[in-house]
Amino acid sequence: MDLLIVDDEVSLRDFLTIVFEEDGCRVETAATLADGRAAIQKNEPDLVLCDLMLPDGSGLDLLREAKAQNPLIAVIMITAHTSTKSAVEALKAGAFDYIAKPFDIDELKIIVRNAVERKELENENIHLRSALEERFTFANIIGRSTRMQEIFSIVQRIAPTMSTVLISGESGTGKELIARAIHYNSGRRGKFVSINCGALPETLLESELFGHERGAFTGAIREKRGLFHEADRGTIFLDEIGETSTAMQIKLLRVLQDRVVRRVGSNTETQVDVRVIAATNQDLSDSIKNGTFREDLFYRINVIPIALPALRQRKEDIPLLAEHFIAKFCANLSVPQKKISTDAMRALEKYHWPGNVRELENVIERMIALERSDVLTTKALPEAILLGGSMPDVTFDLPPDGISLQDHLEAIGKIFMLKALERSGGVQTQAAELLRMSFRSFRYYAKKYDLIPRDSRSDAQEDVVEVENE
Repeated sequence: MDLLIVDDEVSLRDFLTIVFEEDGCRVETAATLADGRAAIQKNEPDLVLCDLMLPDGSGLDLLREAKAQNPLIAVIMITAHTSTKSAVEALKAGAFDYIAKPFDIDELKIIVRNAVERKELENENIHLRSALEERFTFANIIGRSTRMQEIFSIVQRIAPTMSTVLISGESGTGKELIARAIHYNSGRRGKFVSINCGALPETLLESELFGHERGAFTGAIREKRGLFHEADRGTIFLDEIGETSTAMQIKLLRVLQDRVVRRVGSNTETQVDVRVIAATNQDLSDSIKNGTFREDLFYRINVIPIALPALRQRKEDIPLLAEHFIAKFCANLSVPQKKISTDAMRALEKYHWPGNVRELENVIERMIALERSDVLTTKALPEAILLGGSMPDVTFDLPPDGISLQDHLEAIGKIFMLKALERSGGVQTQAAELLRMSFRSFRYYAKKYDLIPRDSRSDAQEDVVEVENE
């Protein structure tokens, strides 16, 4: 450990040097504020022992400058002029501790040891956080599941190439994030340009992609550069390419084959240097079979396929994603950092997430907005998530094959118990009264359906006895 001692008393500096060198520290000394400032800027010690009163200024100034240069540096203030005001001021400025002269050397050694241990812990946390980010994130994409790690590896390998990529996956799985990751790790100097092919009619889509000449159609009062031109030397992302018409697919095929673009209303073609990344939430093989997607275009865009898993297929990523979104929305909404309760996290992990990562992000935003306490609980979760997404549809028609009456009764029970909890603000006694149930009976079924945290085993056994007696 590198230790800097800043004090104008020669005898004290020499004494402390001997003591801490015997403990294995590399010790440097300074007698003035100016010398201490120079030593910190030059060597960045791990720990500073600094006198409050120096010949050329205050040790508090050195403390503030040291913390500004390196927030992790530990500074212990030493002074013969003890006052509550100076102690508070030093601690507010970031001092690890404050000790008065004359001091017991064993007490000082304990303070130094504690400061070193805290610094080691902070360094370890930074290292672990960095390792986690390196392992579980890639270009703002988060995932520690095996499948996501494989995708990160593929993206890293293909990013520097010019190969066309087809990203498939359900809506909300992060297809555009993957496309952006490929672009920003490619070294290409042009823009990343994105367009949803299913959001525009064919005539407008053609103009957006390829541009148009002035007067090419009604309303074309000036010429327009298309997105392929905007993405020159960059990447264009064609989202939902399966929604394009057959005629548009022919034009896209021409661009992919020859990298030339013709504006609407023009007779000339322009060369473009564009990497194409396409995405779809459809099975294009089925589209080829039913004639809505051209087979030759499919093979042209499917050079490197990347299939993104649904969130329900990588549930081990849910806690990591949830924590990321909590930090994001707490910062966006300027609220203190919140934690999520074990029961709320368990509910998130049990849900099937038809809207994938985008739905999870929206749910976390809702929880941050609704929850006033520092802990996000199940009270802020939508009813569908509390039910786990696994409740059978409630129907009063008897299917030909029959039904499980017990499952339907439990489904109805869950619905009314949740509604009662919502109306009572989570107060179980009031919810039980709304349903004309005893409190013990309500608590038994609430635990059975995982609607509330489970209490001790003895309480659960008492609930069973109570319900049986009822």
